[in-house]
Amino acid sequence: MQFADHSKISGDRTLFERDLQVEGSPEEEFNPGIAGKLPRKNVASGALIRDTRGRILFVVPTYKPFLEIPGGLTEDDESPLAACRREVDEELGIRIEVTKLLLIDWMPTQGVWRDSVQLIFDGGVLTDEQVDTIRLGHGEIGNVEFLSPEECAPHLRPSMARRVKLAHDALSNDMPVYAEFGRQV
Repeated sequence: MQFADHSKISGDRTLFERDLQVEGSPEEEFNPGIAGKLPRKNVASGALIRDTRGRILFVVPTYKPFLEIPGGLTEDDESPLAACRREVDEELGIRIEVTKLLLIDWMPTQGVWRDSVQLIFDGGVLTDEQVDTIRLGHGEIGNVEFLSPEECAPHLRPSMARRVKLAHDALSNDMPVYAEFGRQV
């Protein structure tokens, strides 16, 4: 059994392939067609990246009025960690060591957007030299801004402001935070 695209996982590809082999053939549907009727959630992941002064890096999207952290939706068969690394590279033109999970947040359906699971990983601290190498990779990002945890809230959607605060607070803990709509449960 082969995984469709090895670039979409974040860990050891050989081990992943072996795990797929041991897992065996995919389970057959007991009631044909039922899998297609099940709900699907979006999954998005982003990185909480800081500078040496402790400010958080935000991207300025060209397609909406609020700031975001670097990141985005996972592609089909892509792990959230691999998506986070890919999105940071695409949006900022830099490769960083995205490490521990800080936050898992569930977002309800809003307008045309279905409910989703949002993950925030620790993107570490960039040196001044690394900040100077940031190159915006595509037309979706107009600029980047570094803001302190205290000054960023007015520039974010309220749920994102809550999510960023929880993720920032989780930096000092050894356990990720679980939240719903940006509120710790």
